[in-house]
Amino acid sequence: MKLTPYLLFNGNAEEVLTFYKEALGGEVVMLSRYADSPMPVEESYKQKIMHARLSFAGNLLMISDAYNSGQVQGNNISLSIEVPDKQQLETIFSKMAAGGKITMPLQDQFWGATFGMLEDQFGIHWMFNHEHAAAAK
Repeated sequence: MKLTPYLLFNGNAEEVLTFYKEALGGEVVMLSRYADSPMPVEESYKQKIMHARLSFAGNLLMISDAYNSGQVQGNNISLSIEVPDKQQLETIFSKMAAGGKITMPLQDQFWGATFGMLEDQFGIHWMFNHEHAAAAK
C-alpha cells in the first residue's frame, strides 16, 4: 500500500501545481481538465484542473480544482517532507515559504534533526525535516 495526498483547491489548482512543481523540483506526470471529461460543467470551469499528478523525489502529490464544493482548504492536516540534504532543505523551505507564512523557522531540534514548518501561500501546512547524520545512525 501507498498513501498519496490529494489536495483540493477552489479554482487555482493550476497556480498551485506550477508553484509546487518549481519549489519541489517536480514533474507533472498527468493533467486532465474538466473539459476532457464527459460530465457537464459550467463553461467557466472547463479549463480548470480535474486531476493532476505531480511527481518529485519519488513522491506523488495529486491536485484538483474541487467542482462546486465551496471552501476546501483547512488546517486539519500537514504534509511532511523528509529531505536528505540540508542545503536542499533550506532551498525548498525558502521557495515554499514565498508568499506564505513561516510558523516555525528551520532550526536544530532535540531529536537530532533540522525541522521547520510553514503555511504556504495557498493555505496548505507543511513540515520539513532533515535528520542529522549522527542521529540517522
